[in-house]
Amino acid sequence: ETLTQSEAVVKRPGESHRLTCSASGFTFRLEWLSFISTASTPISYSSSVRGRFTISRNDSSSKLYLQMNTLQTADTAVYYCESRT
Repeated sequence: ETLTQSEAVVKRPGESHRLTCSASGFTFRLEWLSFISTASTPISYSSSVRGRFTISRNDSSSKLYLQMNTLQTADTAVYYCESRT
């Protein structure tokens, strides 16, 4: 089982970034600020990122994307992808 995240970056306020997480060797359920579990589960966003961050997944390629737009100082954090069994 392997989980790979796109390389680390540092962004400034107002910039955008797309974080990618790729899974192999297992069926993923991935969570991030918001969450996605199955196609029928609604996506839930924290009010602080709603309208700026978008999470999506591509099951055929086992990838998850977190698109972050109009980044703010308050968004400062280490964002990462993890697998839970």
